[in-house]
Amino acid sequence: MVQKASTKLTDLLNKAIAREIQVSVQYMWQHVMAKGLESAAIADVLKETAVAEMKHVEKIAERIFYFDVIPTTKPDPIKMVSSLKEMLEADAQAEEEAIVLYKEIIKQAASEGDSTTRLLFEEILADEEAHHDTFTTLLGQ
Repeated sequence: MVQKASTKLTDLLNKAIAREIQVSVQYMWQHVMAKGLESAAIADVLKETAVAEMKHVEKIAERIFYFDVIPTTKPDPIKMVSSLKEMLEADAQAEEEAIVLYKEIIKQAASEGDSTTRLLFEEILADEEAHHDTFTTLLGQ
């Protein structure tokens, strides 16, 4: 029998997909647009992070589909800025937002007795915290 999830949980999971699609496109676009003396190293970090975020999309979509719900394909709005500093600031903020959301998903999954979703988001949360650390370190914070 397929496990059921509450509408609240599946809505949160689709919100997670929308933000993961957003940041994967945002980071990849920034990778292409990065200019300046420090751009080579930062561009590589942005590309790696974009790929990691797209892998999160896949894992979350598979989990939603398991619940017999169609995953969203619409990203949250992509933040376009021009300087490396602005890019990293926007990216650090995006990771902070993800951390808050994923902690909420973990709490909701735990309250529903859904250890698989909880464990999945604990893994993704660890990645997001690492991304946040990378962006804030590059900003010198």
